[in-house]
Amino acid sequence: MFIGRILPAAIVLPVLVLASACSSDTHDKAAEKKPAATGKESPSKEDSAVEKATENAKKIGAVPPAELEKAALSGKAAGYEMKKVSEAEVSAGLDMKADKKECQPLASLAGGTTSIAPVSLVHRSLAPSDAKNATVGSMWLASHSEKNAKQVMNDLRTALKECPKGFKTLGLAYKSVKRLGDPDLGDEAVSYDITTAVSDQTIPTTYTVVRHGGVIAAFYGVNMLDTKKAAVPENLVEAQLKSLG
Repeated sequence: MFIGRILPAAIVLPVLVLASACSSDTHDKAAEKKPAATGKESPSKEDSAVEKATENAKKIGAVPPAELEKAALSGKAAGYEMKKVSEAEVSAGLDMKADKKECQPLASLAGGTTSIAPVSLVHRSLAPSDAKNATVGSMWLASHSEKNAKQVMNDLRTALKECPKGFKTLGLAYKSVKRLGDPDLGDEAVSYDITTAVSDQTIPTTYTVVRHGGVIAAFYGVNMLDTKKAAVPENLVEAQLKSLG
């Protein structure tokens, strides 16, 4: 597969890093520490987690797991093929902690989640349909109350100001953080470049993070042939936002 030839899975999917403050709350009040599972577990555990997350979502006006899963793009769209990511792969990065507290919002995104724990979380890998397109990556949707989604964006902007030299977590180094121009997407959006150091590789990556009501949609891109084209294309972002309604 194209992704495998270009990069280890750990770079294509940030959640696999080990594989190759308006509100005083640290999470949505009704949410569990970890979001509802979207991969396959034993039926009883999965059903219980989804049921509880659905109840919590209703309490805070967030998008429930089933609706979030339905809204997440799958198959082919906007020149990309989207595939579900297993629960085991997702879980690998959810507890990433930055060595600097001010950098935690960036570390959380690098781990495939948000600094405030979402009610539910959905991941997709992104592979270009066109062999000439070298930009690969992943995306994830995190469901929050609108208040907490706004706080996630505020915390991210603060981290980008206070953490220009990056941070370390789980034996990896993230450095050279640079905020880019804010895309005109969703209710608000932020994009930034950050360099990931893995073994002997230094890999420039681009994140585009968009708030759509109470949903945070994050897109992570890498282009090893042309680092200036690392960002996931806006037409794909727009297609996902449209699917959210």
